Amino acid sequence: MNYRHAFHAGNFADLHKHAILLAMLSALQDESRALSVIDTHAGAGAYDLSGEMARRSGEAQAGIFRLKAASDAPAVFGPLLAAALKINSGQAGDLYPGSPLLIARALRQGDRYAGCELRPDDGLLLAKTLAPYANAQALEADGFATAAAQAGRGGRAFVLIDPPFERPDDYSRIAETTRAALKRAPDAALAIWLPIKDLETFDAFIRAMETVTKDLLVAELRLRPLIDPMKMNGSAMVMIGAPASVEAAAAEAGDWIAARLGEAGGRSRVWRA
Repeated sequence: MNYRHAFHAGNFADLHKHAILLAMLSALQDESRALSVIDTHAGAGAYDLSGEMARRSGEAQAGIFRLKAASDAPAVFGPLLAAALKINSGQAGDLYPGSPLLIARALRQGDRYAGCELRPDDGLLLAKTLAPYANAQALEADGFATAAAQAGRGGRAFVLIDPPFERPDDYSRIAETTRAALKRAPDAALAIWLPIKDLETFDAFIRAMETVTKDLLVAELRLRPLIDPMKMNGSAMVMIGAPASVEAAAAEAGDWIAARLGEAGGRSRVWRA
């Protein structure tokens, strides 16, 4: 899967991922005095949806712009919509906050965030995005290795894993990193984003994760039936250590996206593996 986030920022999968991420972050903050957040593939941190890459894909038009225009958006999207409004200085602008900015703005005094990015150009943009936030830092580092080595330093670990899936070993590295993070910090929480292109790949990943932990909450979203494996037909958030309230939030987000943004045969479900 050839993936650079500027092409896909603000699409249906981002709405799903970011609504659930913010719900999980808030719930974990209610449970924990301090969080140590590691974002393994942070990207640029924020995106201009009027830019060439976003305009070329057109995915934001079928995502965040439709959400903004909706009169029936459920409460789970409230924090994301508020963040999108804030980044545009209260106007209906074209800027979209990525996970690093969403998390950095929500940090408490005792929380910490480290965003890992290996692309030099995105790394520079990430550093600029995070510069106003004293508790957030950009690292030019392998995110998988960083999460495995640093989980739990400075607070309860919360690891966001969102790779580009350009490498054939991304799925196996997710499982390995999860195992290593949980060994280092048994109370760690993880949120793993992945595309759904075909059922075989998705099911194989879930089976692999079940050998790592029995605490899996899966928020599965299909925009269309899994007929063409060359398309991103859906996406999923696979969570470990998710507080109970996240299940309802994930269902609310997925159900709305499937009904309002999906095609015939689209569906959403939230289940525990």
